[in-house]
Amino acid sequence: MSNNGINPFTPHLAILQDSLDLTPDVKLLRLQLPDDEARASFNYKPGQFAFVSAFGVGESPFCLSSCANSEGILEFALRKVGTVSSAIQEMETGARIGVRGPFGNNFPLERYKGKNILIIGGGIGMAPLRPLINTLLKSRKDYKEILIVNGARSPQDLVFVGELDTWKENEARVELTVDKGDSSWTGRVALIPQVVEELKPSSENAVAITCGPPIMIRFVLAALKKLGFKENQIFT
Repeated sequence: MSNNGINPFTPHLAILQDSLDLTPDVKLLRLQLPDDEARASFNYKPGQFAFVSAFGVGESPFCLSSCANSEGILEFALRKVGTVSSAIQEMETGARIGVRGPFGNNFPLERYKGKNILIIGGGIGMAPLRPLINTLLKSRKDYKEILIVNGARSPQDLVFVGELDTWKENEARVELTVDKGDSSWTGRVALIPQVVEELKPSSENAVAITCGPPIMIRFVLAALKKLGFKENQIFT
């Protein structure tokens, strides 16, 4: 049961408002909960996820990519990798979608106050980090330096690039990297763990949050420990 007494296992009806292509296989879906009680009960925090269902096909868990709001808007960044995600991506505006949750742990934002924040995301791993970033920036004065490392396999696989300027305007430093560039890419070409070591962020009064493929996380953790980050300073 959630704190307000609403059972998170109870499915809610959501309506697909629109979708945005983030990469060739990732879409950002914007859903709305039309029911007043559903909007009031679906109270979530950065880092949590929900089960999203395509009626007649099935359901799958997806991280929430939006911040909680009174309009009952839920956003999910979905990669087309299976039956459910494919069915949901192919839905048209106005389609009915099932949502239940929220589930999972949230980022301990109170523990981040007054600290330097290092955020490291790989590919679709940026999906749960996006609401964390936007929440931090809403209370920018509560935190010191914010460094965001956003990496992907190729320039076409970088997500949320349309929001980078807004993050920078709110005094966040953003570093992009790709495993392999193309003829139009003029940015950094390097693996994410290598970039972390290159940037040499200080571990003093700092926390690091990372999300991405397991192999990426494994080497990011090694890089962070080499830079002096302790286990209680790292959140995955």
